[in-house]
Amino acid sequence: MFAIGRPSDDRLARVLAAVAGAPFTYPEVGATAEPGGALPPGYHHVRATAPIGSGDADFAAAVDGVRGWRMHRGQGFLVVPEAPPIAAGTEVVVGAPLPGLHVVAACRIVWTVDEDDRFGFGYGTLPVHPESGEEAFVVARPAGGEVRVTVTAFSRPRHPLARLGGPVARWQQGRATQGYVDALRRHVARRRGPSAA
Repeated sequence: MFAIGRPSDDRLARVLAAVAGAPFTYPEVGATAEPGGALPPGYHHVRATAPIGSGDADFAAAVDGVRGWRMHRGQGFLVVPEAPPIAAGTEVVVGAPLPGLHVVAACRIVWTVDEDDRFGFGYGTLPVHPESGEEAFVVARPAGGEVRVTVTAFSRPRHPLARLGGPVARWQQGRATQGYVDALRRHVARRRGPSAA
């Protein structure tokens, strides 16, 4: 769950193999699937929505970013396997950097949405994860054409270090949430190019 320094891809792949088919570490699987729906009590809740562009091209770029795990990789997170498909049942291990160490977190995709104006997924925690809960990443283009990203999560500490570092863990979660938004916004802007910015 915690690694001193940057874990190798091989180490993360071994973690991925170890959690294959493991049960989720929380009972409310799929609770992030309903847009704006109630999240389960007893957890820390996060909801963040932000505009990242407008129109067809920006929406396509945002979908590409979510599909390519740019929200994670764009803030320095490691993702194993290299190109996890956005499909229910896909298991991933993410290495998130903190000063001097990495948080190693295994998750499985619980649900996906792939519609004309909405794309994304939610994944839930597996036994190798310092928290228990679920996180969702969705891009949408409502009728007005503005492209928005929404990150929704509920979590509570599972590992003793996560419990001891409660305020730090909440700070890190807020930092990561903003990082997801910023990383996808940068990806969309790069795809748009300087002439269209």
